[in-house]
Amino acid sequence: MTRGWRVAGRVQGVGFRYFVQRAATRLDLTGWVRNLPDGRVEVLGQGSAEALDELARALASGPPHAAVAGVTEWQISDEIEDHKAFDIR
Repeated sequence: MTRGWRVAGRVQGVGFRYFVQRAATRLDLTGWVRNLPDGRVEVLGQGSAEALDELARALASGPPHAAVAGVTEWQISDEIEDHKAFDIR
């Protein structure tokens, strides 16, 4: 299963991408996380539905120095590449 999110708030420059990578790796997910030019962070995760639900909950809280204002799930194309690890882009 593949899901994607965009996270708004104070989420750049606070270790958010590393937080997401650690959480995703712990949950045995693959995919990526990256900063967007508008200040949001974008996440794509692949794995079990339960692990993706747990990652979504982690995104809503973020690391200690972050201030998450909102998490929006975005539509995933049916033709998505298969990832081998969880990368920071």
